[in-house]
This record gives sequence, structure tokens and C-alpha cells, in this order.
Amino acid sequence: MELQIAAAKIPKYAQRESGDTLEMIERPHGGLSFVLVDGQHTGRGAKQVAHLVARKVVALLAEGVRDGAAARAAHDYLYTTHNGRVSAELHIVSIDLVSETMVISRNSHCPALVGDASGLRALADAAAPIGIHRRMKPIIAELPLTRHTTVVVFTDGVWDAGAREEQKFDVAAFVAEKLRDANVGASELADAILARAIELDRGRPHDDTSVLVVRVVPRVGGDNARRLSVRFPVD
Repeated sequence: MELQIAAAKIPKYAQRESGDTLEMIERPHGGLSFVLVDGQHTGRGAKQVAHLVARKVVALLAEGVRDGAAARAAHDYLYTTHNGRVSAELHIVSIDLVSETMVISRNSHCPALVGDASGLRALADAAAPIGIHRRMKPIIAELPLTRHTTVVVFTDGVWDAGAREEQKFDVAAFVAEKLRDANVGASELADAILARAIELDRGRPHDDTSVLVVRVVPRVGGDNARRLSVRFPVD
């Protein structure tokens, strides 16, 4: 098997900085974790909050702390440092090579989408953001690491795309249609989701917009090298 991971993100229209942050960390016992944080509001303040949360979670995961415990610790830290006045939405997607599972931890009103041999389903149980309420727990799902499994997580810039134009993005239907092509790549899918969200907002995203796609695909030849590619516009 081979893992394909891709992310695509863009800030709110007319904002230089996105309040969404994505980080990656290698797990100490094998595997990878991806942390997607949507800071409250948008712009520089939201970015600072997102960075604070992401750094906390990544540091704990790197020490071998479990995903749920890392999410709780990040919540406690944000709640304490901002006196319960600032929130963030948090997704953690981990590929654990010890248990051979994919773990999805959510503190977000946005669902996570999971596609596999049985079709596409949404993990949409209510999950409060971190930082506001004194008591908080993440919603966690654990999936077997099997071929053709796809996980898609995103921030509310995707979830609410088109709402102001009375044509709200049906993300699940869009992803299900794309996954009919078993050969669709993670990068291709992430780009397509982002492009559709921007299109529904008429080219001017109404919020910071981010999407992360993780796919498990059959491995076809090649070496054992791990590769990472990034495209980051600077002007």
C-alpha cells in the first residue's frame, strides 16, 4: 500500500493571512499525523491562535501522546491562556503503522468524509470547538488501514461555500462523484474541492478555506523513498 496526502488552502478574500493552519509530524512509533486548525475569525489574530494550538498538538504527538489526549491538552492550554474567550476548530488525522489504523479526531462542526469499499459516509457527530467550554472531548473514529480508503477533512470555508449565494456546497455529493474514479489522486481531489468551493463563492472566498485529503492506494513499483511536495505562492 501507499499513502497519498494532499492539502489545498486559501485565505478569505482580501485577507493576506489565513486563520487556518496545517501541520505534519512523524509519529515516534511509525506513521504520520496531520493537524488542521481553524482559528476563531480570520486574519492575523486567528493565525496566531491556530499556530498556538497546532504547535501544542504537534509537540505532544511527537512525544508519543495519543491523539485524544493531545486534543484535550491543546484545549486546556487555549482555555487557560485566553480565559475561555477564544475558540478553534481542530482536526487530527493520523496514520498509525503500529495498529495499522487511521485515526480521525474532531473538534469541529464540519464533518469528516470517509470513502471506502462500502461507499462514502460522513462522520458528523456533534463536536464542540476547543477553548470555550471548561469540559471538552474530541470525537474520535478509528478505521482499518485498507486499500482505497479516503479521508477528507476541511474547514468551514469549504463547508459553508456558496451559502451566501443560496447554492451551498454539497461536499459529500461532490466527493462521492469524484471517488467514482478509483484512480483519482489525493492532490487532484483536494484541488477539485478547493476550486469548487471558490467557484461557489464566485471567486471571492467568504472564509479561510482549507481541505486535507488522505488516500490509501495500491503501491505500484518504485523505491522506498518518502517524498513531499509543496507549492506556496509568495506574491
